[in-house]
Amino acid sequence: MTGTLLSFTFMAIAVRELHAAEIHTFEMLAMRSLVGLIVVTCIAWRFGWHLIRTYQPKLQVGRNIVHFGGQSTWIYGLSLLPLAEVFAIEFTIPIWVALLAVIFLGERMTKGRFIAIGGGFLGILVILQPGIEIIQLGAFVVLGSAMCFGTAITCTKKLVSTDSPLAVLFFMCLIQLPMGLIPALFVWVTPQGIEWLYLVIIGLMGLSAHYCEAHAFRHADATVVIPLQFLRLPLIAIVGFLLYDESLELAVFLGAILIFSGNYYNIRLEARQQKAD
Repeated sequence: MTGTLLSFTFMAIAVRELHAAEIHTFEMLAMRSLVGLIVVTCIAWRFGWHLIRTYQPKLQVGRNIVHFGGQSTWIYGLSLLPLAEVFAIEFTIPIWVALLAVIFLGERMTKGRFIAIGGGFLGILVILQPGIEIIQLGAFVVLGSAMCFGTAITCTKKLVSTDSPLAVLFFMCLIQLPMGLIPALFVWVTPQGIEWLYLVIIGLMGLSAHYCEAHAFRHADATVVIPLQFLRLPLIAIVGFLLYDESLELAVFLGAILIFSGNYYNIRLEARQQKAD
């Protein structure tokens, strides 16, 4: 889980530095997909091409259209909001997963999910403070990102019933490469010096975060892994304070705690029910 925390942190820093260099979001996404495609293809070449076979091509395309929307708005949001606020709003992803799983996958709306959704929306209200402050465009952008990621995760839950995790990563990079590259050609700014390194970091850290998180859930219970994910918030808040002189907002932490508490309660409740079954 430490690898996941560091991967997201380094990725956020690289995105911030590239925004400062006026590298466009689409350019970052294209390079991330290119780096990821090279790495995943090398893995498939070494361990077998069957690992990247898909049995649900239409769902792969649909998932990646939505996921591309999530990635582009997340990267853009990092240029509009403090790092801690972006990561706090991102904690709402499980809310959208729970809602969509009930609507599209036929899963039950349990007591735990209801509390998680309620806590999540309450947490968002605390973070955004509507009526007290003017809600910034960046907040809507990042909230849209969380909704897109939630939809993509719902699609992934159905995909992995037939496709390997490596296939999901391969088609993510393959499909999203032209989606990022074509618009990037119209706003292309040739990276200079260390900016190339930042682009490679985005690609590698994106894969690393997925890989480390998958292994964390494989080797430890979700009730252990999820609280560790919450450490992303204080970690990125410290990074934002030290590197970008961002203030540490109490409302962001209080809202994030509400969102996290609802999600964690739901996870504990579902884990207890699974053991009982």
